[in-house]
Formats: sequence, C-alpha cells, structure tokens
Amino acid sequence: MSGPVPHIGGLTDRVQLQRRDMAAEAEGGHVATFVPIVTLWARVTAVGAREAQLADGRSVSISHTVVLRHRTDVTAGDRFVYRGRHLHVVSAEDLSGRKRFLGCRCAETMVAG
Repeated sequence: MSGPVPHIGGLTDRVQLQRRDMAAEAEGGHVATFVPIVTLWARVTAVGAREAQLADGRSVSISHTVVLRHRTDVTAGDRFVYRGRHLHVVSAEDLSGRKRFLGCRCAETMVAG
C-alpha cells in the first residue's frame, strides 16, 4: 500500500466497522447480515474506479484506502460504513511495521444503470 503514514490528527473521517454474520432462516437457508462492531476515526481516500458488467446491468467498482489506528481484528470480509456508503475490506496490512497504523484496501460496488 503506497502513501505516507499519517499523523494521528490526519484521521478525520468517522467510519463504523461492521462484521458479517450468517443467520439461519426459517425456510432452511442462511442470510448474511452485518453487525456493528465499533465506530473509529480514519482517513478515507478514493483511489480509483472502473466500470463492469454485473448480472443484467452496469456497475461501477470504486477502490478506497481506509487508514486507521492499528487493530488486529479487521479482516477481509468486514466492511466500513462511511457517509452511508459500504466499503468492503479486501485486505488489511500494517503500514509501517510498527503496529501504529492499519491500511485497508476496500471496494465499493454501485449499479450504474
């Protein structure tokens, strides 16, 4: 993950960390829901976008980087909610090797038409 390690004061965005939970349905299937874990200060940066064909419509996939204080419980499959948008965690890594900041690559998919 590129970019400088931020100062603590540079984490100015509020995000909510959510974890996927599979719940059983009465009909025998399962449904995925996201459970809020914690609200954090972070720095959210959009880094790119691309258009794709998804099912029967066009979609736009936007890549984001979310930087926050180091945590050990953020993994792929979690998501951040930022200003009503769902940023799905693709990967998470220690930015400096000193366990000060965690850099998360995230993807957001929206239907374009």
